[in-house]
Amino acid sequence: MTQNSQIISTGLRGRCPNCHEGQLFEGFLKFAKSCESCGFDFESQDVADGPAVFVILLASAIVVPLALAFQIKLDPPVLLTLAIWIPVISLLCLALLRPFRGVMFGLQIANNAAEGQLEQSSEDDAD
Repeated sequence: MTQNSQIISTGLRGRCPNCHEGQLFEGFLKFAKSCESCGFDFESQDVADGPAVFVILLASAIVVPLALAFQIKLDPPVLLTLAIWIPVISLLCLALLRPFRGVMFGLQIANNAAEGQLEQSSEDDAD
């Protein structure tokens, strides 16, 4: 198993990216403070809104064409279309968010990803 596939597998299962044993999540979406198996600190990393963006894009790419085809083919009242597809997209987003958070957290750890920093050149310092 390659390193990236192991990271993805570990993230999908919600396991610690360091030891692949302990639980990554304390609640449904809340990260634990540290790994119960190896003690790896999870609080030092933050995936922020990255997983949510990917989940929304993926869920929208799946649901919007289906909802549009449903509306065009059957021509139901718009409220019926909304009543069906809003819960579908909400449930799909909820189902995908936890695995995406786990995978992105693991990839962030594995690649030592951090917040971007602007470098100042020596010419800026001379001014």
